Amino acid sequence: MVSPLRIGKENMEILIDTAKLGLTVDLAVPPQAGATAPATLAGTLVQTVAETLACVAIVNLIKPGCPVCFAAWPFITDLRSGSFTGGSGEQALIGAAAIQMGNFYGLPTSVGAGMTDAKIPDAQYGLEKALTFTLAAHAGANRLCEFGGMIGSLMGCSFESMVIDDEAGGMILRSLRGIEVTDETMAVDVIHQCAIDPGHFLGNPHTLNYMNTEFVYPRLMDRERTDTWENEGKTDLLDRARDKANSILDSHFPNYFGASDAQVREEFPIVMSAESMARRG
Repeated sequence: MVSPLRIGKENMEILIDTAKLGLTVDLAVPPQAGATAPATLAGTLVQTVAETLACVAIVNLIKPGCPVCFAAWPFITDLRSGSFTGGSGEQALIGAAAIQMGNFYGLPTSVGAGMTDAKIPDAQYGLEKALTFTLAAHAGANRLCEFGGMIGSLMGCSFESMVIDDEAGGMILRSLRGIEVTDETMAVDVIHQCAIDPGHFLGNPHTLNYMNTEFVYPRLMDRERTDTWENEGKTDLLDRARDKANSILDSHFPNYFGASDAQVREEFPIVMSAESMARRG
């Protein structure tokens, strides 16, 4: 989609070919408030939904029932400079609203979230990523894109950011799981044992039973005492993330295919051309 309300020739060709092949289409419609959409959030949302639904309709005209994702990605403009801002409070708000619209139509949703305008993992980075990712997740998104590792208004990426965002994602997913409320988890009997009878919560079997399911234990975030942190070199999050990323790069050599893969390919040398795949669609 080339906002406002237009589809580029190349975009349409890709959309048609993808739909004919029956591949899942993630539309990613990104009008930018104040630049290619109205400056008001409501106006940008109206345009985004209209453009996204138009693409959904086109896909279903080409191949009825083709899987398609309501990927409404409204973006925000910093009107002082005209630049895109991915980590703003308005970005968090309108992204969540776009997800709610997709849920209203009963479609699977996708949105750009967890973005930041910071150039390195610093305080701004953490604030912006947490804000935009958390709101999108709790709005009910099925897919959150542009989160892992992206920095500088989507103009950069770093290995350190990837491992930081992986840990942050685990924390946010824990918040999505919510609080389980049962007789067992309300633990009235345990409170009685530890508050009235002699005992303490830390060594109670109830604590041991729930310690691995109720909590997320980060590996990068610092929760040590100050003196321990000082004795271990006073590292910050970026230091620890760099060490973790380098450790992964030095030791992780994945083999995605088993040893029999080459043998199978030699026995069955099947190569499908793009034309034959298109005919199958």
